[in-house]
Amino acid sequence: MERPAPAAAGASRKRRRVSVGSTEHYEEVSRLGEGNFGGVVKARHRVTGQTVAIKRLTTAAADAAEDPMREASLHEACGDHPFIVGFHGLARDPATSRICLVTECVDGPSLHDYLHHRRRRGLPPLPEPTVRAVMWQLLTAAKAMHDARVVHRDIKPENILVAGDRRAVKICDFGLAMSMSDAPPYEQAGTLSYKAPEMMLEMPDYDARVDAWSLGCVMAEIINNGRPPFQGGDEDGQLRAIFDVLGVPDDETWPEFCSTPFAAKVSPEREAEHRENRLRELFPEATLSKEEFEVLNDLLTCNPGKRLTADAALKHMWFAKVDALELPRKDEVASALPGKKKPLMAPAACLFVLICI
Repeated sequence: MERPAPAAAGASRKRRRVSVGSTEHYEEVSRLGEGNFGGVVKARHRVTGQTVAIKRLTTAAADAAEDPMREASLHEACGDHPFIVGFHGLARDPATSRICLVTECVDGPSLHDYLHHRRRRGLPPLPEPTVRAVMWQLLTAAKAMHDARVVHRDIKPENILVAGDRRAVKICDFGLAMSMSDAPPYEQAGTLSYKAPEMMLEMPDYDARVDAWSLGCVMAEIINNGRPPFQGGDEDGQLRAIFDVLGVPDDETWPEFCSTPFAAKVSPEREAEHRENRLRELFPEATLSKEEFEVLNDLLTCNPGKRLTADAALKHMWFAKVDALELPRKDEVASALPGKKKPLMAPAACLFVLICI
């Protein structure tokens, strides 16, 4: 299996010089969202008229892992990419002296909200060509991050934004990202339903494949019309939910697992009962083609040493042809209801369209 590229000589992460402006240069338009980290607002530059998103961190977040300077340097390292939310710079709030992040404002919902809306309206799951286009974009973004030696560590539908024209999805929020140029041990980070098994098992030397696992969970959620594939109330419950579907690892499938404290909690009876991988039972051939299932299965592989990297996944034959992404809009909902057929993909589109949007 392909391993992430080793660090180039002198590639240890250096703090980049990022210019810091002022939030006074922007006029707040609306509030986009709030969380434990703080809030995000839509704003307009008073001189240029450019619309941006400004992320303000709480004092606790700014003093802990959600350091804006660290997040800014990792986000900027990913460069200008069509499937990653653009980074514009930093701005200081004169009222609080806190540093805020200024990013591209994507005028569309999160993938989580988009899928929830479809399910609530009783719409069928997205068709395979659409799933393929979404995953091609997300894996392409992940490859760019990993080539820059950045691991996102919190890829989930809430951190994937759907562009207003529905022709692109973009990964956002680098608040929990890390640099692979930093030496392990690495700490746990991310959202439980999308955490890779090796992270929950507290293996300190995980790598970019934790993002590949998260993307496998996102892929399954898209196919499931917005339902996460594994759900447990805590880390032990999440691991049991994963192993109930993918099978309890053993010396042959994942030798390193057998020496973890969690492995000692697995009873012989449970191990024998849950040895087989049942993923295909949940995604039968009537739901997933052979090639689509292979990508899903190889991303949702417990042993990180056997899991696909983003780069290797993109080379799978499932991506030999990728149509342009055109997710249905709200005004297309009625015509997309079951029993009414409407093409969801632009016919005969090419990868060049995707790259240039």
